[in-house]
Amino acid sequence: MKLVKKIAATAAMVMMATAVFAIDGKTVVQQALDVKEPDFSMSQVYMDLIEKDGTTERRAIVEYGKSEEDSDSMIMMFKSPASVKDTRFLQITHDGADDDKWIYLPALRTTRRVASSQGDKSFMGSDATYDDMSTRDINDDTHELLAEDVNKNGYTCYQVKSTPVNADDAQYKYRISWYDKATHLPIYAEMYDKDGKLLKTLEVEEIQNIDGYDTPMKNLLTNVQTGHATRLTIVKLVVDKPIPDRVFTQSFLKTGR
Repeated sequence: MKLVKKIAATAAMVMMATAVFAIDGKTVVQQALDVKEPDFSMSQVYMDLIEKDGTTERRAIVEYGKSEEDSDSMIMMFKSPASVKDTRFLQITHDGADDDKWIYLPALRTTRRVASSQGDKSFMGSDATYDDMSTRDINDDTHELLAEDVNKNGYTCYQVKSTPVNADDAQYKYRISWYDKATHLPIYAEMYDKDGKLLKTLEVEEIQNIDGYDTPMKNLLTNVQTGHATRLTIVKLVVDKPIPDRVFTQSFLKTGR
């Protein structure tokens, strides 16, 4: 009987060890990058800028997106309030190369290219920077699996620490992310500044499956050092309805048509 128990205990330990090394951090991140996305999307979004005292300014945005094998395109058009109305932002991502970003400023009636050196600047007064708008290439960071089966906000998650390979080219010292094991989506993240202090948190507050696509519908980005926060809420989403290529051009960025 003791031998049977010993064999059972040994088998259990082997199974636990196998589970620990069944997946690594890079694989978890790659699964998130591989989550199915629509070829085209159109969304109506509210951007709420939330002051430390709770005062909120709401901005209404229409966003168009196009996903291709080696490139993604996105244009955001601000509809209100009057202070940002007709401001438009175009981003085109490229595999293995820097993203292209342009912003149209109606007050100046000019289109300005966003330089890579401006990546740490705030995007439209929000808590997101221009670099936050981009997805880092998986090989730009090392990815350490910190834990499995971690409960975070009701989701069972992998916890991964991502550290830049080249610290000088990144705005954060490192990021810790929680990836939902069911959808592979990152549902919570912590971003640490160059001194290793917590700077921001990103929380996915709601996920919906829209026509077969698991989609974060409400996200809260908080600067824990200032107390300011930005909430993005998708109030309408249409997927896989073709959008003309001209929408994702600098000409459309300037004219809106």
